Amino acid sequence: MALQDLTPQLRTRLSRMERAVGWFLMIALVLLVCGFVYYIYNTAERKGWFLTKAPYYTFVKSATGLKPGDPVMLMGFAAGSIVDIKPMPGDQFVYNVYVEFVLKDPNYGYIWTEGSRAKITTADLLGKRVLEVTKGTDGVPTYIFHPLQVVSLAQARDLPNYSAWALAEDISEGTNLIGKPLGWLTNLNLNAVAAAGYSTIRVMNRREERKLMTGIWDDQKGRYEFYTNGVTKPYWLLSDESPAVTEQLQAMVGQVQHALPNILALTNQLATVLANSAELTSNLNTVAVAARPAVSNLAAATAHLDQPGALGEWLLPTNLNRQLGGTLTNASAVMTSANTNLTLLVENMSRSLDNLANITSNLNQQVQQNTNLLRSVSDAVTHADQFVQGLKRFWLFRHLFPESKPKAPPASPVKPLLSPKERKG
Repeated sequence: MALQDLTPQLRTRLSRMERAVGWFLMIALVLLVCGFVYYIYNTAERKGWFLTKAPYYTFVKSATGLKPGDPVMLMGFAAGSIVDIKPMPGDQFVYNVYVEFVLKDPNYGYIWTEGSRAKITTADLLGKRVLEVTKGTDGVPTYIFHPLQVVSLAQARDLPNYSAWALAEDISEGTNLIGKPLGWLTNLNLNAVAAAGYSTIRVMNRREERKLMTGIWDDQKGRYEFYTNGVTKPYWLLSDESPAVTEQLQAMVGQVQHALPNILALTNQLATVLANSAELTSNLNTVAVAARPAVSNLAAATAHLDQPGALGEWLLPTNLNRQLGGTLTNASAVMTSANTNLTLLVENMSRSLDNLANITSNLNQQVQQNTNLLRSVSDAVTHADQFVQGLKRFWLFRHLFPESKPKAPPASPVKPLLSPKERKG
């Protein structure tokens, strides 16, 4: 149906509906654009697109585990990111890989000329590595944001707001340092600077700060050079690189392979020692069983020593007993005559015993003061016994300690020894 065929009322209502739909689409489009712009702004703010970034670079032996976009760590948090990794030319034999990275505001303020280094460390066991920069300890900042100027000594005296200006270079006369960077001009003797041969000096206004870098430190020249973003070469941080996990594992495997024969030889020697010990204990058991009859005979012989005709009369017959009595009588006389000498000897021995008592008392005091001595000896004996018992229970050495054999049946009773009188009777 054509629009002209509609009634005026329907055409009026349709035009109103079209206008409403048009306004709705326009508002939805505006809201969509505003949401997209807010998303872009929020993402840029979160990722630091609006922050000032200071570029740095370093050299590494290998780019293993590194790639552009990886975070750069500082004191445990992400301070920037890697922007470029590329190999050096083939005729460069000192440095292998060029790594460029940026640090976001205000993280570059921690990087100074002394103490700050780029460290390549292991991040995980899969070969991933991370670039970490360390906080500076001394020196000067690598970048400055103050207006930088080169002025003559006459202009330096006429600078406006003279107390706000500071040096931007090292000024030395021979080996003597006259002025250091960041030192105020008010403390600098310009006459000494002129006497050192300087006609111009580099200064910066410390009271004024720009948003972008104005100068970069030159380690070789000892001064700040003018910085132009995208043109000036970044600041070079020396690197401390640790090997990748794969290289460390390979070195560890090599060491294990080198040490494994020695370990096997040691275990073989230990097994030999344990086998010899087991054989020795078995031989001792055999010797003890073989000596049991002799011990029984000795016990039977000593049991009748206090009876007539016992072993004492075998060893000392009647005539020998009389001779022994005469000998003892003569010995008594000799002892009587030697009483005086014996008295002196006893006195000397008494002094010796006194000295010995003093020594033993000192030893007793040492033992009482060092109570841990006996405890250490006891602990050592206990631990040694526990170690041997543990070896007996360990499955690898259990066969070296065979179980105790059943006791042998008692030997036939041995007839006691008889004296000649008992034999005749």
